[in-house]
Amino acid sequence: MKTRFLALLVAVLLCAASAFAADSPVAPNQRRGVEQTFLTYPEWFLVHSPAEYAAWVAAHPAHDFPFIGHARQIWSSYASVTGEQLRRHYPSNLGYHVMIMVIAGSTTVEYALRSAYENTIGRLSWSVSDGELTAEDRYGARAAQEYVDFIRKEPWYLFDFTARLKGLWATTPALGPNMIRKWERRYALTSEYAVKAVYGKLIELATRAAYDPALLTTQVVVDRAPSQLPRDVKLVRGVEDGRAVLDLPRYYGFRIAATELARAGATLQDIAGNTGDILVTVWLNADQPVPSGGARVLFEQPLLTMPGKRRVALVLPVSGLSSFLLRADESGVKVEHVYDY
Repeated sequence: MKTRFLALLVAVLLCAASAFAADSPVAPNQRRGVEQTFLTYPEWFLVHSPAEYAAWVAAHPAHDFPFIGHARQIWSSYASVTGEQLRRHYPSNLGYHVMIMVIAGSTTVEYALRSAYENTIGRLSWSVSDGELTAEDRYGARAAQEYVDFIRKEPWYLFDFTARLKGLWATTPALGPNMIRKWERRYALTSEYAVKAVYGKLIELATRAAYDPALLTTQVVVDRAPSQLPRDVKLVRGVEDGRAVLDLPRYYGFRIAATELARAGATLQDIAGNTGDILVTVWLNADQPVPSGGARVLFEQPLLTMPGKRRVALVLPVSGLSSFLLRADESGVKVEHVYDY
């Protein structure tokens, strides 16, 4: 597996191809390569995974979270999207691969260390408690959810870990039941927030030096503009043939805005200069069929904290995204994310 993945990666870094629709009405500075719909998946897994963690620790001790399983899923999904990039001869985008290797590598190290700690010291402190979450456990769960809510819209390194560290010591009582568990959690959370505060500042400095600030909107082309635009959607200009160029929020908000546009009767035809493939992930039950309508399965992953559920990554044409979102909305299929390049 490792040899095959390295071979795929080397081949991708050597390939190049044009990705944009030649006649796209999208502004040149708003166009992004088609390969990014695939390469953003490993980056977004580092939102999906903390979201699972936050939901888990709200009701369970952290030592039962599948850290190692999630680390494996980072790399297996990276191999899948890299393979797709190679098969379709998409642009190499070396810089994005370097970024993925950094964040996936650092997350793997973090998860390995946390798994080792939680399954020794963390598990021991839980075993001598009465089985109830402490104030520190609950504080950590709230901070984990605040982190997820933040990184769905902003880069993780801008999250204020220092404020969470101060809040831990200022708002949780030093004395109370399960003293061993309380102070072990206090130590674990203090260490986590302190390390991430420092590491986040270093990553922020490196990112600002290496990359331009990320655009917070995605320009799209629709077959027609609805009479009333959804919230957070702005009209950029009309096109002579009756189509319209719109500004949609990027990242987490894109799926919401695109679904609202579909409900209003508009069909997406071009996203960030792309009219070809786009990646979407959905949650399905174990025996639930994959939604039809031209979607192709790229890979599947079990949702490790939700037995009986799986994440399915689907490739579909941009022109079919609006109808897909409508069908998913009507049938109750949970669309996790639309990877808007």
